[in-house]
Amino acid sequence: MDLASTKNKWIVRIRLFFSRLNWKNILLFFGFFILAFIFWLMLFFQRDIEATYKIPLKYINIPDDVVFDTTLPDNMEIRVADKGSEIFRYTFTLNDSIEIDIAKYKEERINNLQGTELMQLIRKKLSQSTNLKAYYPVNISLVTSKLQKKELKVVFDGVIATSRSNLVADSTTFLPGTVMAYGSQSQLSEISSAVTEYTLFNNLKATSQLKVKIMPVNGIKFVPNEVEIHIPILEYTERKFEIPITVRNVPDNIDVKFFPSQTEVSFSVTLEEYKKIAPENFEVELDYKKFFKNENGRVDLGLSDSPSAIRNVKLSPSSVEFLLESRQ
Repeated sequence: MDLASTKNKWIVRIRLFFSRLNWKNILLFFGFFILAFIFWLMLFFQRDIEATYKIPLKYINIPDDVVFDTTLPDNMEIRVADKGSEIFRYTFTLNDSIEIDIAKYKEERINNLQGTELMQLIRKKLSQSTNLKAYYPVNISLVTSKLQKKELKVVFDGVIATSRSNLVADSTTFLPGTVMAYGSQSQLSEISSAVTEYTLFNNLKATSQLKVKIMPVNGIKFVPNEVEIHIPILEYTERKFEIPITVRNVPDNIDVKFFPSQTEVSFSVTLEEYKKIAPENFEVELDYKKFFKNENGRVDLGLSDSPSAIRNVKLSPSSVEFLLESRQ
């Protein structure tokens, strides 16, 4: 039996099943069900109901140079009583945070938030008809200790990877370049820089300014705790030159021969600098005094002069054989 005939067979069965249903009774059942649900909602909205909610706490205007002596709670748990309609509404409206203005209470010399002050904050979220039965915690300690401060340089921890035809053109910078660290004198003495969280920037194609967070340190508060990293990126192309190998400090009675006598230098350069660079800008000059005693008869190569604009320099070969001959 093929797929089409199987499909048609099941379609016929499904149609037959639904044609046998008593739709009148089904619709009547759902009608009574909806009416019953509406009647239940009306009763619920008129009844006195008690419910418990958790309201997030948000602390604002905290001075940078202080730390709280005790951990601040993240939520306030309240138990309230009111008509079902209000209780139902609270299900959707009590998700907003209660804001606690630390600077305001510090000015008023209030170090322990309780009683009237705490109830006023909670009441702002409730209707006048609502009875606040209980709340927890019943007090919030706002006692703080003064911190020492130290300015630290931001250091990047991570990997910056560009697309195939692009390279990082210059060193990265941060905005701001320094952050202020707050902590005890002993804690601050143990850190010398503000290191970012390990971050991978992949496949970058253009100069970018991206946000990175400062790695948290236990007992230390960084202000700001997030900075922007500026990554200069340019499009590069590859170029190659054949460069002769030269030597200096050779005694007058000695000839030095290299095999091969030149090396290929390949490098990446921006399109803007491409035409400005010529073979004359490169030099591979070896110092006779540093290699003439090599027992294996080979010497490693390196550029003694090159343009500052190039990147990813490679020499091929990277080492050559040499032969010393006495002059007659």
